Amino acid sequence: MVRKAASSGAEDQQESTPAATASRVRKAAVKTVPAEAKEAATPAKTTSAATKTGTTRASAAKSSLAKRIPAPRRARTSKPAPRNRTAATPTGAPGARRLKNMSEIRHYFRTDDSPVFFVGASAFNLLGLDRWVRGFSYITYYDSWEGTHPRVFTPADKPYIEFQSGEEINNWLLTNHEVRAHIEQRTPAGVHPKIVMVFFDEQTEHICQELGYELILPPAALRERLDSKMETTRIAASAGVESVPNVMTTVDSWADVVKATKAAKLGTDLVIQTAYGDSGKTTYFVTSEEEFNAVAEHLRGEEVKIMKRINNRPIAVEAVITHHGTIVGPCMTEITGHKALTPYRGGWAGNEMYPDVLVEKARHATTGLVRKLGDRLAEEGYRGFFEVDVLLDTDTDEVYLGELNPRISGASAITNVTAGAYADVPLFVFHLLEYSGVEFDLDVDEINARWEELASEDEWSHMIIKHTDKSVEHIDAAPTTGLYVLDGQGRFVFAHRELDWHLVNNESEAFYLRIYGPGDYRWKGADLGILVTKGRLQGAHGGLTIHARHLIESIRSMYRATPLPESEPVKWAAPAKGN
Repeated sequence: MVRKAASSGAEDQQESTPAATASRVRKAAVKTVPAEAKEAATPAKTTSAATKTGTTRASAAKSSLAKRIPAPRRARTSKPAPRNRTAATPTGAPGARRLKNMSEIRHYFRTDDSPVFFVGASAFNLLGLDRWVRGFSYITYYDSWEGTHPRVFTPADKPYIEFQSGEEINNWLLTNHEVRAHIEQRTPAGVHPKIVMVFFDEQTEHICQELGYELILPPAALRERLDSKMETTRIAASAGVESVPNVMTTVDSWADVVKATKAAKLGTDLVIQTAYGDSGKTTYFVTSEEEFNAVAEHLRGEEVKIMKRINNRPIAVEAVITHHGTIVGPCMTEITGHKALTPYRGGWAGNEMYPDVLVEKARHATTGLVRKLGDRLAEEGYRGFFEVDVLLDTDTDEVYLGELNPRISGASAITNVTAGAYADVPLFVFHLLEYSGVEFDLDVDEINARWEELASEDEWSHMIIKHTDKSVEHIDAAPTTGLYVLDGQGRFVFAHRELDWHLVNNESEAFYLRIYGPGDYRWKGADLGILVTKGRLQGAHGGLTIHARHLIESIRSMYRATPLPESEPVKWAAPAKGN
């Protein structure tokens, strides 16, 4: 539910690997992960053996990019352009360009070749955005396409590093000599390349400042503050955005919980959350002293949010804050906690978008909630992309704020291929527009009203397929990234390689983005890959559909793995958390 970048990560590595396994894993020096790593759709800790060299990648890239004159090397003290919407051309400056309508906005991004690099463990979150934005490309740690995607660059020299977070992966990428050379070769002289990513920190900002890159995201300190569930709840309340009835306090015992909830009239069927977490791993369902004691070590001494437990359906909504107002994307349900996908109770494993995801009244209320929250966040200085978890009370049809994710999210994969995206531009393009330095006009009310209507006419789903067993295994064979179809006998089979899922037409087709491949290891919680398709994956009963289970079982059957002997050491590859 929180970071939802689309995959496992360092936390999975620490949480799911038993201490005994971890110790024998780290003893090794004999077995190393292959030097070349495979691109993970967003979440993984692996390295695969088929990454092309930088030279091969360069030859695979489009000739127009390859022929560009590289910019002169920047001094270590070079500074990026100021991070404001008029960075390129000051407001009112002679000759300043102003985009007056959606047609001009589309034309601008289709013809402007100013470089924008998405940096991350994988290209998953914004994969396909290069169809709309000419200068957009990807720099990733993992490469699911084994060097064949012309817009994805992965450094060839990747010594083993035990990354602890997505931020660490991104910082390593930005400072890697191959990556810096790649950016330099594709950036005209005098231009500051723009950088976007899911996870970053203050160190990322310092790196970009030194290298002369423009990190077109809200400040890390602001995002860190807003990432706290406590801070989000307080800010939302100040804007009149309701959360599920709750109390925020510090507790050391069940008696403290009862005392706090009794005063707030919440009862004892509760949901307790800590300020920060990942994919539902710090959300605890508690009804008794025994259940509290089982998780108390994670709660004592921390400020926690204690909520009345309601019958709810989680709804994910992405939005972009511009200086004209907040533009809201489509409403999606969440795929969470299914044992066929994830070993974690309540763990996020994908999203669905379909016409009746919400009735008209609830959809309108949800759009209003997100807009109101976005406008309030703008007062805090936030600009650009964010995601909100909204909770629909299935007993009352009321909508409440669940969580704020101040970043690009895993749901972006669906948001950017909706009917609204094709009618106008993908939602993330408005983020790029806000940071473009170009003046523009937007009728936010009109866009939101139209998108709210168009969102009821589209169907997309995606799910993250994790390794759910406790076993640690060496992967010998794995399915290829590309388009898969149901054949005449109903078998789910590989059709051909594909760059993204934008050409998937119906539920008999799907795009699979492989994360771990031959030569990698899988363990409890490791993300094997991400599957994107049209149509529903969850039934009215709340469980996965027969069709969804067939897709999952088919993908799993394409993996061949050898259990790791107790004495055999293994080095984990880097986590691909978030991108």
